[in-house]
Amino acid sequence: MELLLIRHALPERIEAAEGRADPNLSPKGEQQAELLGEWLSSEHIDAIYASPMARAAQTAAAVCAHHGHDVITETGVIEFDSGANSYIPYEEMDTTSEEFRAMVTGAWASLGGPDPGPFRSTVVESIERIATDHPSQTVAIVCHAGVINAYMAHLLGIDRPLFFNPYYTSINRVLASSKGPRMVQSLNETAHLRGTSL
Repeated sequence: MELLLIRHALPERIEAAEGRADPNLSPKGEQQAELLGEWLSSEHIDAIYASPMARAAQTAAAVCAHHGHDVITETGVIEFDSGANSYIPYEEMDTTSEEFRAMVTGAWASLGGPDPGPFRSTVVESIERIATDHPSQTVAIVCHAGVINAYMAHLLGIDRPLFFNPYYTSINRVLASSKGPRMVQSLNETAHLRGTSL
């Protein structure tokens, strides 16, 4: 079967919210999601899963619009900072800040998040369960940068919790054999955004 791990589109920036920050897609993100849905409309997709975060669910809905599926919510692919009271796009973060260093090095406990090991285990277990439930099918999972890094790092034998930056609405493909082997087919496909300012 084929897994399409898709990062959500660009959400709105939220700082110091009361409670958990769960931003909706920004206007730019809505355009990205629409282009993603149109790009994937020619591919056969049997099921579409999404993290329960609004940005993932809204991106998945744009894909579902072309395939006649409902979004299936999967809590096991929620992001490591899902309990944070802010969301600042990676590109807008201060790369000299302690928060940024904690994020990229996996010191997520200081940000109120889980340790990388248990987080990766949950992600891998959840994605593998989805793969097992859909033999010989194509499944899209709309999730987050940390989730995509965790699963791909597991397959590639990489220890770093964040080893690459999946772009917003990027498609990352894995071929999963029912006999066990997994093959990374592509990382960071963004052809649907080519020629745009998105």
